Amino acid sequence: MSKKLTVKEILDSRGLKKLTEIYTHTPLEAEACEKAGVDMIITSELNDYTRIRSAAPNTFFTVGLSYGAHLDEYSILKRCFYLMNKGADAIYCPQSSRFIKAIADEGIPVIGHSGFIPYKSTHYGGFKAVGKTNVEAKKILSEIIKIKEAGAFAVELEIVPSKIATEISKVVDIFLIGMGSGLGCDAQYLFSEDVLGYNTGHIPRHAKVYSDLHKDFDALQKKAVQAYSTFVKEVRDLKYPSLEHDIKIEEKELQSFSDFIKNKK
Repeated sequence: MSKKLTVKEILDSRGLKKLTEIYTHTPLEAEACEKAGVDMIITSELNDYTRIRSAAPNTFFTVGLSYGAHLDEYSILKRCFYLMNKGADAIYCPQSSRFIKAIADEGIPVIGHSGFIPYKSTHYGGFKAVGKTNVEAKKILSEIIKIKEAGAFAVELEIVPSKIATEISKVVDIFLIGMGSGLGCDAQYLFSEDVLGYNTGHIPRHAKVYSDLHKDFDALQKKAVQAYSTFVKEVRDLKYPSLEHDIKIEEKELQSFSDFIKNKK
């Protein structure tokens, strides 16, 4: 079992080796990631992060705050300390540098976000790559510098041209976690549903499918429906529970209780 990375080790890996990060929804995914040697996993505070932590105790674990759920420094810090006490190694903060600074000032490892940000997509004209013009690229660079100055040790850089990400990496001293932003980033980040092939919706161009669990999940679902249906039928037909499921009781004890019930009538 590999030793869990520290923030220092993550930062020291820049230029030496590429790290990996996977978004995990469930403990099963987290456990598989750890067994496979994935360096970092991340999940939302809305998921069962305590069980995910337990399933991958030796993997660097980031918990992401929900955008707009914490609207002042006190509430966001209270939540961050709670999540750290529950086993998080870092916090992903999707909000402004003001909140990132509040978290970082308390010594909590924090990760920001730049490039394409889904909940801000209206500013980019919808769901599409950003940084394809000089103006956009300079804005991304400025944003990353601001995130760094606020105290973040890393930033997720999403759907930015690879050559722009590479240029940015030359001038910023921050760990770049790339999602669809090319080899110039320090780590590559994908969602479990894309890697495992159970995403039934749109698969992003930057994602790569490494398995086809969708068919397996469909087969499992059919077996589950069949099992539940059989259970329902057996209950209605008085076939379950049967004698083999009964808890035994000595006859004299049963008789004593039966007599007690009769006398109560």
